[in-house]
Amino acid sequence: MEYVTAVPHPRSEAAPAGSGRRSLALALLFGALGSAVTLLSTRQPWSEGTATVAGGAFPLTARGSDVTGVPAALAIAALAALVAVFAVRKAGRFAVSALLALSGAGILTAALLGASDGSALDEQAARASGDTSATVASFSHTAWPYAAAAGGALILLAGLLALRYGRLWPAMSGRYERDGTPRPRRAARPVDPDRPEDMWKALDRGEDPTGAGPA
Repeated sequence: MEYVTAVPHPRSEAAPAGSGRRSLALALLFGALGSAVTLLSTRQPWSEGTATVAGGAFPLTARGSDVTGVPAALAIAALAALVAVFAVRKAGRFAVSALLALSGAGILTAALLGASDGSALDEQAARASGDTSATVASFSHTAWPYAAAAGGALILLAGLLALRYGRLWPAMSGRYERDGTPRPRRAARPVDPDRPEDMWKALDRGEDPTGAGPA
């Protein structure tokens, strides 16, 4: 009777490693690019309008940071999560990946809501006219809120990739982690009797420079 030994196909072993490398590269790209696009977008004008001041029309512009501070704050949190995902393992990595995905979803939602939010322009109209009940006229929005929403979508994709493939990604080297194990002491260099500084150092350590035993 002949026994046939099953040999794993080379592709089946290489597939997880290949998927891990590709997903890692995409997650880093999406996360970094999405955060950069979001932060840039919040500094640009999101909405425009006019206010009536002294019988004339006064132009008003509101930046993304004036409309809402959520996208910028979540973009910074996403960058921190993108870095932290390599410093943790198992449950910690899952939690950080979830935070990354939620940050992207929050940016996406806040940016889409901010596209139609005219409260920042209303406040500017009230200050410009001196009338607290004044509101902005001819309200319009730019494309920058949607750019911020696209940045949030990229961060969301990065988080989903981390949730799906994060277990295959490398972690911070264990040699930088302290596990409480005492480190072995280095052996003291032999004292050279012809070097006075070596003898003084040995005496400071409580050693007998002559080699006879502790001083």
